Order: sequence, then structure tokens, then C-alpha cells
Amino acid sequence: MVNHNRLSSSLRRLRSVAHREDLYPALSELCTGYGFTHMTFLVVHAGTATSTPPYFCTTYPDAWTAAYVDRGYFEIDPVIDVMRLGFLPVDWSALDWRSRPAGRLFKEACSYGIGSQGLTIPIRGANSERSLFSVTSNLPRRQWIRLRDSRVHEMQLLAHYLHETVFDALAFRKSVRMRQLSRRESQCLQLLAIGRISKQIAADLGISENAVKLYLRSARLKLRALTTYHAVAKATFLELIRL
Repeated sequence: MVNHNRLSSSLRRLRSVAHREDLYPALSELCTGYGFTHMTFLVVHAGTATSTPPYFCTTYPDAWTAAYVDRGYFEIDPVIDVMRLGFLPVDWSALDWRSRPAGRLFKEACSYGIGSQGLTIPIRGANSERSLFSVTSNLPRRQWIRLRDSRVHEMQLLAHYLHETVFDALAFRKSVRMRQLSRRESQCLQLLAIGRISKQIAADLGISENAVKLYLRSARLKLRALTTYHAVAKATFLELIRL
């Protein structure tokens, strides 16, 4: 279930980010507000038109971040492989931690209080942009599943909105003029954002489910978004729709 007030407040907080130094406090507030132990946003690849090195913003302890970078864990971290698995969120329990290096990484991360549970959301932009958004928790498995499932829809929207925020604040891409959304396209995106599925959107608007899917597809194309979550985040970021 989407908490509309919490989501709107979170998006407003991210909208206030204008510079690199604004990102950490915003991420920290989101992490606390959603009840996670830590949050991390990582730009794996900034796109075809730039050679900018990977960028990250995290609430992890500085000591763990330094150890992670110094020991080259980026090369063996199974979480990074989520980028190759598609567009859907991946629970860390589904990753392969069986190799000795990966197992050592996980054990060491836990010793720094990173959290034994985690969820990572891959984000792909239209210009070969690749980012990862991760949340972690120290909750027992059963409580973690309840927290994860109650937050996942909002996390997917926030992940893509954060992607737009970072790329704008750090000027990783040139601005591209977007085509105006139609009224129906905006309505479909707005309803999707608050957790409605295609069948429910069709009933709300008095149109067919196929029409809803066509409107969402045309909105994605206009916004140059690869997924509907990215389209919603981008439309919100550009203030084409409001939450």
C-alpha cells in the first residue's frame, strides 16, 4: 500500500536537492523516514556522452565505504550484478554469496552494521545510464519481508526520481526537451504512481485496459523512459504530473 503523504513528502525533499552536497542529508532523511538501516545510490555508468567515473552517495559508515573502495569490493560484490538481471528489485537473499570473496565481503559488511537484509533496484536510462539504489535492514527475516513489501512500490519510484535528481544536480547529461504529455497519459501516470494497476486505472478513467497500456507506453516514449516507474519519476521530476 502506497503512503501518498510520505511519498509526496519524500519527492519534495529530493526536489530541494540542487547540489552534490545536498544529496547526503536528503538520503539520510529518506532512510530514517522509511525505517531502513541504510540507503545507497550508485551511478555505475553515466551514459554514452560522458566519461564521468562512477558516483555514489550512501549513509554507510565512512569506515566501511573506505574499506569497500580500498579492497576493490566493487569487483566482487554480487549486488553490482543486479544491473545485469533486468529492471525488477532484487532481494539480497536471491544473490549468490557462496564464493569465498563474496562471503567475506558480506560478513565484513555486517560487522560494520550495514545490515543483514537488503534490496537493490536497478535503474536504466535512455542513454546507457546505469544506476543502483539499495536499502538495507538489520531486522529478522520475517519482519524484513513485511517492511520490504510495504515499501517496494515507493522505493521503485524514489529510485528513479533519485536517478533524475543526481543526473541533474551533477550535470551528468545534457538537458533534452520532452514532448508534452496528453491529459490521458498524465492521468495514467498519476494513478500508477499511487499504486493503481492497469485494470484499476481503466475502471477509474472509464477506458479499456488496453487503452491504459497504450497511454503508458506513449508516455514512456515521450519521456524517453525504459520503464513505467522511470516514466512516473521523470514526469514528476519535470513537474508534468504532481504527487
